[in-house]
Amino acid sequence: MARIVAERGDVIPLLAEVFRTHGFEGASLTRLCEGTRLGKGSIYHFFPGGKDEMAAAVLAEIDRWFREQVFEPLRAAGDARQGIAAMFDAVERYFDAGKRVCLVGMFALGNERDRFAARVQGYFAEWIGALTAALVRAGRDVQSAAALAEEAVAGIQGALVLARALDRPAVFSDALARLRERLL
Repeated sequence: MARIVAERGDVIPLLAEVFRTHGFEGASLTRLCEGTRLGKGSIYHFFPGGKDEMAAAVLAEIDRWFREQVFEPLRAAGDARQGIAAMFDAVERYFDAGKRVCLVGMFALGNERDRFAARVQGYFAEWIGALTAALVRAGRDVQSAAALAEEAVAGIQGALVLARALDRPAVFSDALARLRERLL
């Protein structure tokens, strides 16, 4: 049954879960309507550009959250180690301790990769750049900071995939703990 949604923003988290569960290609209009509990007319009212616009809105929301909760704390002028610790805390919360897959990572791997390539590349580049800057402020040289930042983001993403593949969320939490210790 359809329901009333006050604003477009109310729909975005619901769309994200449909994309997270079924991927971009598997998120049919029927599944998107079921996941949002909206009729076709309502969903197209909010997103006249269709599924591409829905996915772009979800990616924009993820980008906003990561910018506020991860990238900005990493860039803050205060204690770099505190920003790095905050990154790990935020990442663990966002991915529900390994129970939630990375939608940006899914979009990077699926057939829709080229469609959203700039946004996906920007997300990962910004994360690595912000973490690199924090590691430099924490005393590492630029080259080793950049390598370690790339390794950490890759490790986080890989741990998410492995936790999902093994159906063991603790794999993610354990990997985060090891990465946290290494970076701090």
